[in-house]
Amino acid sequence: MSERFALCGAGIFDGQVWHDDACLVVAYGEIEAILPPESLPADLKRVQAGGAMLAPGFIDLQVNGGGGVMLNDHPDLASIETICAAHVPFGTTALLPTLITDTPEITAAAIEAGRQAAEKQVPGFLGLHLEGPHLSLKRKGAHDPLLIRKMDEADLKALVAAAGIVPVLLTTVAPESVSTAQVEALAKAGVIVSLGHSDTTHATASTYANAGASMVTHLFNAMSPLGSREPGLAGAAIDTGTLFAGLIADGIHVDPATMAIALRAKRGPGKIFLVTDAMATIGTHMSSFTLNDRTIYRREGSLRLGDGTLAGADLDMISAVRFVHHTLGFELDEALRMASAYPAEAVGQSQRLGRLAKGMRANIVALTENLEVASVWIDGVREFRA
Repeated sequence: MSERFALCGAGIFDGQVWHDDACLVVAYGEIEAILPPESLPADLKRVQAGGAMLAPGFIDLQVNGGGGVMLNDHPDLASIETICAAHVPFGTTALLPTLITDTPEITAAAIEAGRQAAEKQVPGFLGLHLEGPHLSLKRKGAHDPLLIRKMDEADLKALVAAAGIVPVLLTTVAPESVSTAQVEALAKAGVIVSLGHSDTTHATASTYANAGASMVTHLFNAMSPLGSREPGLAGAAIDTGTLFAGLIADGIHVDPATMAIALRAKRGPGKIFLVTDAMATIGTHMSSFTLNDRTIYRREGSLRLGDGTLAGADLDMISAVRFVHHTLGFELDEALRMASAYPAEAVGQSQRLGRLAKGMRANIVALTENLEVASVWIDGVREFRA
């Protein structure tokens, strides 16, 4: 159970500005205030932050696995708990366990597990991301082509129903396999619709954005590229202000120069935010694992099928933040926002997540000067200490 206390001894980034010589007051799972030390009540418990800076906890909207577990292999409550716990040491305080293309039965089991996780209030559980099966075969990536299919009425009804039982439901679809009417129905029901694994044109992507799609999945990967005469889905993601876009910032999925160009060119208010696309390897020493009965190999910082196809990422959120700051050269403030404020906005949770302000959930990460994770709090409870 969370209590009332003040975190002191570190600079505070509230998601917008920095506060020096201040303490972060946490009260029963929420942020109460940011105050100078001399303004704290005499009887208030003071806790040393244990790091050089405090920032909003990271939010990861695409997490296939962690702790040796893949949601596809074991779509149950225990797996969601394991995946959420595995990402906490890397600063992630809210995430969407992600199910990639699978059978209707596996999808239904994952939705039921999400319902149970929400009911149990599993620390770090934000909702579910269903990546497929309504994708493009041409841009399937590591998804099983035998399981990719067009959305039918039963699929639509199942997604609409799921939106009512998990806090956040995100689904990745391709215009090749869904209609604008289906996207409109999903968005109306509260489903976050993301375009991905698609060879669609810029014009078609724009039409789907107008129908209610509000996001693009792992920008530049498994999509029609930005070209001289056809901007493709990648160009639509950058050029369409209403679209947010996830980015796998590991230097493998997307070239650093391409990332930097996209970040500087993105039209708002939609933003580019960080995702890990993490697999079972996070938090383990695994060298391989299976997905849909296919072996995925962990080699030199990447995860690949036997034919070399990228299959998710061997990436955690603090590493992605460091990459944006140290390798791409963006200000630390912006790198931190890409891991917290922007994903919160993308899924309509900015009223509770992504900032350290009065009334926000006390999801906090303490970082060292070298951007290592020192401590993590979820709803005011310290869940990790290095």
